[in-house]
Amino acid sequence: MRQSSVRGDRSRRRREPDAQEPGWDDGPYQDQGLPPDAPGWTPPAGGAVSSGDGDAPADGAGHRKGGRPRGGKGRKVLRWTALTVAVLTVGGAGAGYWYYEHLNANLRKAPRSLSGDGLKKPDPNAFGQSPLNILLLGSDGRNSKKNIELGGARQDADRKPLADVQMLLHVSADRSNMSVISIPRDTRVTIPECTDPKTHKVYPQTSAAINESLQHGGPGCTLATWQELTGIYVDHFMMVDFAGVVDMADAIGGVPVCVDKNVYSHDSKGHGSGLRMEKGTHPVKGVQALQWLRTRYGFEDNTDIGRAKAQHMYMNSMVRQLKKGTKLSNPGQLRDLAEAATKALTVDDGLDTVKKLYDLGGDLSRVPTKRITMVTMPWQYSADESYVMPKPGDAEATFGLLRNDTALDGKDKKKKATPDPGPSTPKGRLKVVVQNGTNSTVNGPVSGRASVVQQRLSGLGYSAAGTDTALTTQADTTITYRDKGQRGDALALAKALGLPKSAVRESSSATGMRLVVGNDWRDGSAYPKKSGEEKAADKAPDSADALNGEDSKACMKVNPQYTF
Repeated sequence: MRQSSVRGDRSRRRREPDAQEPGWDDGPYQDQGLPPDAPGWTPPAGGAVSSGDGDAPADGAGHRKGGRPRGGKGRKVLRWTALTVAVLTVGGAGAGYWYYEHLNANLRKAPRSLSGDGLKKPDPNAFGQSPLNILLLGSDGRNSKKNIELGGARQDADRKPLADVQMLLHVSADRSNMSVISIPRDTRVTIPECTDPKTHKVYPQTSAAINESLQHGGPGCTLATWQELTGIYVDHFMMVDFAGVVDMADAIGGVPVCVDKNVYSHDSKGHGSGLRMEKGTHPVKGVQALQWLRTRYGFEDNTDIGRAKAQHMYMNSMVRQLKKGTKLSNPGQLRDLAEAATKALTVDDGLDTVKKLYDLGGDLSRVPTKRITMVTMPWQYSADESYVMPKPGDAEATFGLLRNDTALDGKDKKKKATPDPGPSTPKGRLKVVVQNGTNSTVNGPVSGRASVVQQRLSGLGYSAAGTDTALTTQADTTITYRDKGQRGDALALAKALGLPKSAVRESSSATGMRLVVGNDWRDGSAYPKKSGEEKAADKAPDSADALNGEDSKACMKVNPQYTF
């Protein structure tokens, strides 16, 4: 299929797409479902929004018996989940169990990963907490009459959908902050081998635009692609289509957005979403919300990058609105939202009930708006300007921050400078298990890595070091330990190998000291030196174009060619 296009980075230009080319500028988005609570409740609430070329959220509030709104913590939980594209409901008396099962049936489910899943969920920290990563997808499927009406391109009705909107939502282990990374839809990546769960067709590994990964068996292949690209374990996915975006936007009553000039996203060649809006801040809902989220021709330099920023603004605005409780007090509205949300989402099999979505919303609700940061993956054009690729250094630094559970806003509390504890165990008696973590699905494992590093340790005097022959997959080399008294030994071990202090981690699930040799150390006995820029990274690089969740003054810049 043809590559989706974007026009140059303000100075460069690439080819213009045909008016009917697949993508969010011409076509639809995909229909899936969302949430309430557990048996015994009548959930008239809950839903979240993800959108077209971006993801937008919607949410609900709980009700107790008699249909009266619940106050306090329960309502906060429900308000929040706008951002996750999932919302959760709780409710009153009557046909509670029937309604709960009805909403569960609305949800569409698919396997979490369709490729070899070597990555394992990160070990919990010393407090038993683990970070949470959710992949939010927007599909351009023309699989229904409504989707075709909204998305156009009727000749693509039988085409497999593309994942034209992709955002990874990372919630820190302590739930103090959230980071969201968007990726341009035509970023060239390695799509791993995936097996379609319905037809059992095997799609071989290939290099292609990341939005094509959805055509290799479903969202589980897109999740596997993200894991290979970022080295980040992804817990869940949620996917929505055109019709779902419109229905949920209607249910929540609109979201305020801003443009700095009059804008009309349309030209003589048929490019554009059709968005027409006067200068200033205006609430958008329904089809207009979809147009906002799909608009590329009209904002700044007419690229997917500008569109991602508009989606971030929309999501932040929705979160702020829902945190205020807007449109969440009417039981009828909540029921509409629950129906729209559960019919609009496809979720992985780990989020297959409204109760699980509700519990997820509880976690997300704890994140303050001021600690939400949205960025676009740092990128650059290929040499021939035919596709986008991750920007060397900056993209990996951004992914590395999330792998290490470091907030992209740079506002994580800095630990008070205290002297590092010294080793408490003689090197020759320190028991360390070395394991090979280079089992990449795409690149394959490097055999013998555990033995090479174990021999290096022996040469450094760590004669009690042994190996674990089991292969695993890990992006970064780490040393984990369980007891605080072992930190000094772990730091001494890291220093001997040339590893950074960040490689040393306390884990509540560790059974002893373990050194996992990651994909950042695939050859040699000496750990490769990192650049000074990578060592110092404690927030997203400038090229990620970060937007804070409390920035209510953000306004999209309009391309002068698309004003009126």
